[in-house]
Amino acid sequence: MRFFPIPLLAACIAMPVSAQATRQKPDSTARADSARLIRSVLIVGEPEENRSTSALQRLTLPATARVTASQAARTVNLVDPEDAVKYLPGVFIRKRNNGDTQSTVGTRTWGVGSSARTLVFADGVPLTALIANNNTIGGPRWGLVSPEEVSRVDMMFGPFSAAYAGNSMGAVMEITTRQPDVLTYSIAQTHSRQRFSLYGTESTFGTGQTNATLGDRFGKFSFWASANHQKSESQPLTYVTSATIPAGTTGAFTQFNKLGAPANILGATGLLETGMTNAKVKIAYDIAPDVRASYTYALWRNDAASATDTYLARGSTPTLASQAGFATGTYFLDQRHSAQSFALRTDRDKDWDYEAVWSQYAMEKDEQRFPTSITAADTASAAGRIAVLAGTGWSTLDLRAAWHRGGSAAAHVVAFGAHSDLYELDNPTYSATNWRYDPFRTVFSTGRGKTGTRALWVQDAWTIRSGLKLTVGGRYESWRAFDGYNKSGTVAVTQPERSMTRFSPKAVLNWVPSTDWTLSASLAKAYRFATPAELYQLVTTGVTFTSPAPDLRPDDVVAAELRATRHFAWGQAQAVLFQDDVHDAIISQFLPLVQGSPTLFSYLANVDHVRSRGIEASLNTHDLMMNGLELMFTGTYLDARTLALSGRASATAPAGTAVGKFLPNIPKWRASFLATFRPGPRTSLTLGGRYSDKLYSTLDNADVNPNTYQGFADWFVLDMRAAFQATPHWNWSVGIDNVLDRKYFLFHPFPNRTVVASAKFSR
Repeated sequence: MRFFPIPLLAACIAMPVSAQATRQKPDSTARADSARLIRSVLIVGEPEENRSTSALQRLTLPATARVTASQAARTVNLVDPEDAVKYLPGVFIRKRNNGDTQSTVGTRTWGVGSSARTLVFADGVPLTALIANNNTIGGPRWGLVSPEEVSRVDMMFGPFSAAYAGNSMGAVMEITTRQPDVLTYSIAQTHSRQRFSLYGTESTFGTGQTNATLGDRFGKFSFWASANHQKSESQPLTYVTSATIPAGTTGAFTQFNKLGAPANILGATGLLETGMTNAKVKIAYDIAPDVRASYTYALWRNDAASATDTYLARGSTPTLASQAGFATGTYFLDQRHSAQSFALRTDRDKDWDYEAVWSQYAMEKDEQRFPTSITAADTASAAGRIAVLAGTGWSTLDLRAAWHRGGSAAAHVVAFGAHSDLYELDNPTYSATNWRYDPFRTVFSTGRGKTGTRALWVQDAWTIRSGLKLTVGGRYESWRAFDGYNKSGTVAVTQPERSMTRFSPKAVLNWVPSTDWTLSASLAKAYRFATPAELYQLVTTGVTFTSPAPDLRPDDVVAAELRATRHFAWGQAQAVLFQDDVHDAIISQFLPLVQGSPTLFSYLANVDHVRSRGIEASLNTHDLMMNGLELMFTGTYLDARTLALSGRASATAPAGTAVGKFLPNIPKWRASFLATFRPGPRTSLTLGGRYSDKLYSTLDNADVNPNTYQGFADWFVLDMRAAFQATPHWNWSVGIDNVLDRKYFLFHPFPNRTVVASAKFSR
């Protein structure tokens, strides 16, 4: 793992500074705009939550949605930090179970299999794992953020800011965490309980979680420490399937897979028992009244074991029937990851603001151990494999500055910066004579390689006249992929080095014709370069084999958006028209490894031309029909189709079958609502619902059976929550997720009805 040279950071301290305020100051204009943008999820009058964004973030992230910690605490059954954003418009969080390490983000134009098409940050430090663009190692590193330290989350859709890479083509999500001014501490206990029933598995699965925080300020020095421990049990995440039922057995469930082929359910796997811990400390020092340096270190541990549940029997005796799926569905997972970052920021009312952020993420230990077969004695074999990710990680450096002569209300606010990153994949799989205990010896397969990007960007926000602002900018990027290597058995390939440069222009016009209306038009070009895993990963995940594609071209998108917001005394209504026109879209496909087999082969390819266009409407009210009632509704319609494909949608599909079909992994309709009633200052009652249309997972839309394992069905989930502040220091809540006990699949079976209760003491 490489490090950026620390002297670059030290040099930043020499930047000009001046004294203004004792700590970061809120931008009152920005707060007012944000309050009008999304009134339903912004609680005005909460200075700690509103002041905590940095000056450069306010100038470069034109957020169109926001949720604060207090709003999430009232409305969401909060177990993991990603739960806080699940009701933001146009967002879907693929969270299969509590403590899920693969909770990817789906946006209005890209599905949950596109983890590298959305950027997630915490205090400017990337949580997005741009090591991959998938639902496995590509999930954001949510575990680095404790739910108790979240202050607020801001979100921007589309690649409309030059300060962010083309991975922002889906969205940018910025989490701001807390930094105390006085002694503060808290302890929170959360428990959930799910009664799951599907196929032959009927059981209760629970989660227990403890959060503790401590922070204080001593003159110019402040610190924040948090610790989180979670023990969770998940419902089955995968199943053993077979085109035929093993001879002489009973108990299998006759099923067909999403393509309509026989895929009988023989048993459940992926019954995870997980112990997950994260510890984090953030220290800050005010070099000057308006200049703050901070250092953050986080350690994340995860120990998990996956069990199986066979449905098969010979007579009255349960059996695994020599099915290899029961072997690969049994595994141990041992992970230890660390992250650190250094930030230097100013927040001033004079001519200049600066920011430098360095970060590093290291997978210090990451092993998944599993057997490869079932013996004649009906047990897992001693022989197996060990998949390793130790040595995988990344480092980033961002230097930013803004010139706003006379203060943030200057007619021209020019922001510019430089970016550098290095992502390194090291993913060997070893053969083992004893999969539980063997050290790493014989390489079965390997995939490794690196990507690096260097970028320069600039943008100018020009206030043409009162109420009319034009922001134009551009981002120049130089990308390189190197040290690529693949080996499978005796076959080894050294992949060629590749490099390319691209320029991405941006333009946003904002117009406020009156106090009742806000209008904007945005147009941007962006490129999303392939990740190391897309180029070089060669792995087996359960029953899915993944093949690398070292010659991928970058996603090439032209994104456009028109947004109109009408403000009322009781809330706002908003309509958004949007379109992404993409050439060379990198899309993953799954095919049977052998015709008629439930074992799948995953491959990546550039699709010549795709387009996503749609409309999103939202309505947010407060105190409209009665005092204390807040209502929010969002609905999104999307028409996302393949316009041109020079190859084939699959090995067996005739040429041209994908043209005109819906893009994979993106629903046509999506909607959500929240109704929160506050009968008094201490109590809130919330009812929320989320809906998604069915979606296809193949380019030629061959999914004829969506509501099955590995299919993607339509679903509607209703959630409830009651929160009560018993005293100034004690908070209690109880809620139910999936009140209607809807059983649905998004490849995996998602949780059934789950009760969540928590208690928190804070000061």
